[in-house]
Amino acid sequence: MNRRLYIVIAVLGFHVLGLWALQAGLLHRAAELVVPVEVLAERIELPQPQVAPAPPQPPVHPAPAPRQPASPRPALAPAPQTVAIPDPAPATPATNGITASQPPPLPVQATLATAEQTKAPPAPLTPAQVDLPSSSADYLNNPPPAYPPMSKRLNEQGKVIVRAFIEVDGTASKAEIRSSSGYDRLDQTALQTVLKWRYVPGKRAGVPEPMWFNIPISFVLE
Repeated sequence: MNRRLYIVIAVLGFHVLGLWALQAGLLHRAAELVVPVEVLAERIELPQPQVAPAPPQPPVHPAPAPRQPASPRPALAPAPQTVAIPDPAPATPATNGITASQPPPLPVQATLATAEQTKAPPAPLTPAQVDLPSSSADYLNNPPPAYPPMSKRLNEQGKVIVRAFIEVDGTASKAEIRSSSGYDRLDQTALQTVLKWRYVPGKRAGVPEPMWFNIPISFVLE
């Protein structure tokens, strides 16, 4: 309540001071002081320079296009005249009123057929004759393979095919098992026997040539 009372008293005090100021002529003096300041500001303002307008340019008229001389009309060429030219080749006179008849040309198919007949057919390529090596010649004296004793006791039998590379001098430089007998002892015995044998070298077109050769060896108990 005291706060509201203070606010009411302050508002009344401001109103009283305003009335007193109007009566004392303070507002009138302030207005008189403001007017000379605005007039002074208008007098102090510098005049702005005026830009002179650019002089008008004279209009540009396009130059007249030069006249082209009239092209002369082409003279009409005279019409060509036909002139008779004699044939230099004399006409062949007919002998006794008989004219030699030329043979009719052959048809195209007949010409192609005769051309194909004249072409000799290419000779067929005959493969060179190949003679495989041999180990069964009598003069080679190749001994039969020794039967392993353990294979005899165990009754091991079978056939081994050894693939050997026969050189030109008739020796086997390398060999491998092509088909096994089922027993390692028999396979190794056949392999060592083939490497020790002598052979007739293989030939191609009658010329000795190194080549591979399959050698079968059978182990049979009697």
